[in-house]
Amino acid sequence: MTALPSDSVGIVVPQHVAFDSPLSLTCGAVLDRHELVYETYGTLNAERSNAVLVCHALSGHHHAAGYHHESDRKPGWWETCIGPGKPMDTNRFFIVSLNNLGGCHGSTGPGSVNPETGQVFGPDFPAITVRDWVRSQVMLADHLGIEQWAAVVGGSLGGMQALQWSIDFPERVRHVVAIACAPRLSAQNIAFNEIARQAIYSDPCFHGGRYAEHGVAPTQGLMLARMVGHVTYQSDDGLREKFGREVASGDLEFARDVQFQVESYLHYQGRSFSQRFDANTYLLMTRALDYFDPAQEYGDDLAAAFARSQASYLLVSFTTDWRFSSERSRELVDALVRARRNVSHADIDAPYGHDAFLLPIARYMDVFGAYMDRVGSEASA
Repeated sequence: MTALPSDSVGIVVPQHVAFDSPLSLTCGAVLDRHELVYETYGTLNAERSNAVLVCHALSGHHHAAGYHHESDRKPGWWETCIGPGKPMDTNRFFIVSLNNLGGCHGSTGPGSVNPETGQVFGPDFPAITVRDWVRSQVMLADHLGIEQWAAVVGGSLGGMQALQWSIDFPERVRHVVAIACAPRLSAQNIAFNEIARQAIYSDPCFHGGRYAEHGVAPTQGLMLARMVGHVTYQSDDGLREKFGREVASGDLEFARDVQFQVESYLHYQGRSFSQRFDANTYLLMTRALDYFDPAQEYGDDLAAAFARSQASYLLVSFTTDWRFSSERSRELVDALVRARRNVSHADIDAPYGHDAFLLPIARYMDVFGAYMDRVGSEASA
């Protein structure tokens, strides 16, 4: 790469912070110490009123925007939305993006050493919930001196974290932007997650989650898990538009060694993912997805869950997202209206399925940008 794009935040450097105060988890376990890795983009103003927290989805991490070095060819995972002049405009906002607790990109997780045993945690790492992530993120906010977020923003699992912030720490969030999100997983979604987990469990190299002790990794199982997940993040129209029934190799006429383009694509995606992600983290995060249900402790009354919230909300859904359908966003809208919260909802017509939240779709960028412009105006008032 000879020059970085003008609308990029440029070269960014991950930062690490260690917390020595105990973190009590929903499962009953206590982490006496944990570390988080994060990145920041933009500048925190004197009033500390322009900070925006970005929460990542299942396979995400702290590197949401910019590049790590001059020759880096792949920017952060939300480069489309973070940077000068983009919806999360770094000329106006101080953006914080972290790798969640339990992750595999620098934060304390299953691949970290358990101080009690001197061995890698592996399957002994405690179960994590969305609420636990938010509590850990509160510790990060305190470390950064941020008393209140101008907005907490996330797509998919990240959106669930944004919602949980407004429920558990209502005084610390002014706006929530939850994109391609749901108030809880459907039975079908839980089923897909279980199929993916079984693919990992059945890998001969899994060794009950103690594969690190054997010097191996369940890459085949993780590859299959990613392939299953990736298909559900797409739409039929999107896959047809991208691949159709094009053949990558073999003789379709005589049915000899045929591999369709879509098969080749899934194999590539699965292999790539299995080389950069940890299987125990994948298991942990899919379980956190399954467990998320903020209405459960309020007698299954979702409006009651939001009763204490002080935030305003933007919900964005996509017409072809069948994993987190538009209906689920409307369910959230109804609950927020009943809770007398300010809420806006945009259902974007796009053929790309769940992954649409990562793409620079014009209507989506307009809606997102307009709402964040309002957030920015409030932050600078």
